[in-house]
Amino acid sequence: MTADPRNGPHVRQSLGAYVLDALTAAETRAVARHLGRCDSCAADYVEVAQAAPLLALLDGDELFE
Repeated sequence: MTADPRNGPHVRQSLGAYVLDALTAAETRAVARHLGRCDSCAADYVEVAQAAPLLALLDGDELFE
């Protein structure tokens, strides 16, 4: 997370784990709270959420190219 005095810490670094449901309950609550008040991170969340299902279309070899 990066500090921003206007919005508090941003959550961009946690969005992938958030989308994949890989955060602790406390981390999930913190990210959800932040997304509700930060348009920039919310827009990034939409992009990550849309990209995550595409990972299933790749086979293991393609992930390392």
